[in-house]
Formats: sequence, structure tokens, C-alpha cells
Amino acid sequence: MASSGEGKGSAAATAAAGYKYASYSGYDAAEERRWWPWLVPIVFVACIVVFVVEMFVNNCPRHGSPVGDTCVAGFLHQFAFQPLRENPLLGPSSATLEKMGALDWAKVVHQHQVWRLISCIWLHAGLIHLIVNMLSLLFIGIRLEQQFGFVRIGIIYLLSGFGGSVLSVLFLRHKYISVGASGALFGLLGSMLSELIMNWTIYSNKAAAIITLLFIIAINLAIGILPHADNFAHVGGFMTGFLLGFVLLARPQFGWMERHELPQTNQPRKYKAYQYVLWTVALLLLLLGFVIALVMLFKGKNGNDICHWCQYLNCVSTSRWKCNT
Repeated sequence: MASSGEGKGSAAATAAAGYKYASYSGYDAAEERRWWPWLVPIVFVACIVVFVVEMFVNNCPRHGSPVGDTCVAGFLHQFAFQPLRENPLLGPSSATLEKMGALDWAKVVHQHQVWRLISCIWLHAGLIHLIVNMLSLLFIGIRLEQQFGFVRIGIIYLLSGFGGSVLSVLFLRHKYISVGASGALFGLLGSMLSELIMNWTIYSNKAAAIITLLFIIAINLAIGILPHADNFAHVGGFMTGFLLGFVLLARPQFGWMERHELPQTNQPRKYKAYQYVLWTVALLLLLLGFVIALVMLFKGKNGNDICHWCQYLNCVSTSRWKCNT
């Protein structure tokens, strides 16, 4: 494809291992309120519908390909994919993605198309990209929505996607366009980590839970340094979700054990002092981070001028590939 940075790649390992996290955390939520998950399935369906619209608008047989190759899966007619040399993920062209709302620094900063910071998280670069992200969404998102409800998980999903887009556009600037839900998905992963820390005292088997979760996060971030993956979106989404987890996913501590041991008692549920401290610090850091990042963005600042080594968070050149190709 014309741009090499348009896919926010997410590892399938996030999905399988993320789903298992709640079970080895040791927290027994049997008596906690359980929400029926409906938001995550709606997001799942919406992303699929948007991808179908992408392919309809793309219309490879009619618009052709800049590389001159034949469309892939021509039997799909108007929904055929761009040639593999142009898009190896089985999807539309860069021009179609840009037309439909892909993240583009010049359009956000100079044309004030701020909506692209949100619209890009609903687009996917190809069928493979879509399948990986949707599997991750189902395995991580449904469990979290069952435990914490659609309001809190919806806020984390959208704000994490927004945070990932902001960091991505600050550092990638005019070099690439970017699409995908991975920033939002990494936000859910980050919120799982902060929720474990925030509610530390009510979990058993803490070491196994946190080691497993940190391993999943490290693997996914490591995959993000490969070419064509937007790891800035991953990091930005993860940090946003991590801070939001402290703000939105706290569980009361005092009174929880008493109610399980002595169900007849009616003691009030209270939060511990450390939870209030973490809540306050996380909220201040989140607000400060968004203000600084947005001011830098709309002043046209380049994040790489402030953090010269940050480029290695997104891609590391090896003998097998170069990051600037």
C-alpha cells in the first residue's frame, strides 16, 4: 500500500491470554453484580460493517491498482481486495482509508479534521487486521464488560483509542496514515493491569496474575516494533487505559471479606487510603497528559524533537527489514 504505517497491528496472543487473566487472578466475583455484555458485541458488529463499507467504497475492479496487478478474490466483484503487493492484509487502498477517516497528521493539524482521531479506530487496513483485532476485542472486552458494565468499559475503549491516536499522530506525523482498533484494545489491556494493582488486597494468587499479564503486555508491545505496526498507538492506548483503570475500576475493600465470611452482616463497603491516592494521581496524570499532548499536536510540534529515542518504540531496524522503507 502507499503508506507503510496504516495498520495498528495487535497480536492474537492478547486475545487468548487476556481472557484467561480473570480466572487466574484468584478473585471470586460470584456474588458481585454481573452485567450482560452488549456494548462489545455492538462494537464488534460495527467494525465488521465499516470494513464491508470500506471494500464497497474501494471497488478495486473499477478503480484499479497503482501497482497494476489484478485484484485479489475477484469473484467478490466490487468487494475484491487490492493486490497483495499494495495491501498484504487483504483490504482496500490507502486512498480509500484516507477518504474514510484514517489518521493523517496534515489533515488533523492543518485542516482541523479532529474527528479523524476517533474515526480511525473504526477502520481496519485489511481482513487479517480486522480478524485479529476482533478476536482480541471479544476475549478481552466481554469479560471486562461483564465485570464492570458497559459505561466504564465504553469510556476506557473510546478514550484509549483517542489517546493512542494522539500519540501516534504526534510521532508519526506526515510519514504515515494509521487505522485500527489496537490502541483501544491496548487500553483495555492496560486497564486490566491497573485494576489488579488497584484491587490488590482482594486478589489471591497475585504473583501468577501479574506475571502473566505483564508477559502478555510485553509480547504485544514487542510485536509492535515490527514494520507496518503503529506501536505509538499501542503505547498511547495502553497508558490511557492504564490510568483510566485506576479511576474507573476500583473495587471496595473494607466489608468485602466480612460479607463473604458472614453473609448476615450488612457492613458498608469502603475504599482503602491507597486507592484514593492512586485514583487522584492517575486522574491528574491523565488530564495533564491529554492537555500537553493536544497542545503540542495543534501547535504542530513533532514528538521526536522532544524524545529522540522514542522512534525505537515504534520500529527497530534489523538485517531483515528497514523501518524507513
